[in-house]
Amino acid sequence: MSLWSWKAGLAGAAILAATAYAVAQMPGHHGMHGAMGAGAPNGQRHMGQRHMGMNGPAHGQMSGAQDPMHAQMSGGHGMHGGMGPQAMMALPAGAPGRPTLPGQDAFGAIQEVVQILQADPNTDWSKVNIAALREHLIDMNEVTLRADASERALPDGVEIAVTGQGRTLMAIKRMVPAHVRELARLGWSARTEELPDGVKLTVVSADGKEAVKLKALGFMGIMVQGGHHQPHHLMMAKGEFSH
Repeated sequence: MSLWSWKAGLAGAAILAATAYAVAQMPGHHGMHGAMGAGAPNGQRHMGQRHMGMNGPAHGQMSGAQDPMHAQMSGGHGMHGGMGPQAMMALPAGAPGRPTLPGQDAFGAIQEVVQILQADPNTDWSKVNIAALREHLIDMNEVTLRADASERALPDGVEIAVTGQGRTLMAIKRMVPAHVRELARLGWSARTEELPDGVKLTVVSADGKEAVKLKALGFMGIMVQGGHHQPHHLMMAKGEFSH
């Protein structure tokens, strides 16, 4: 190896070592210091600690000079901290980075209706009844998730015994008979009969294909038929319609 090559290699190693040392002394590079402390051999770890001790004043001065920028970048309103609560509240609905789901379906349904009422200058607030809408949504929850539905296929449709206890039974008796009118508008023949613990719903059709469809839909598939639920909720909140 020539003398020039040997000197060039030594100079390159010295530059790399000096660069690494300078970076290690900069604030915000605690991860590098931590890595040296945790994974480096004892000799190197001690050397790093000695360097930090020897350069304490200089390092402190550099940290002080950088503190305002570091605080701005690391704080709740900086780039690293992300958006603060006030910034999130300023975002319009549906904006990127802002959640859109209310977290609970009944909460969301009430929120939507309230927003419609508030946006309508003709809303008569003396008649508004949000509590009635809430009770109806509880009924919907009871019938959908807690009621028992025993289905029996008929040649031209389906017969369903919908039963429950307590609050569920009350919801069944309010909702299932009321839905018969909507089913009639859809062209099916529907009727209900009182049971000691619920209601028997029978839905049939003279159309063979519709009869097959009714059997496939079953209780909840039949209950969700029609588009009356949403306007019904708004009318209830306005005090124009009850259970």
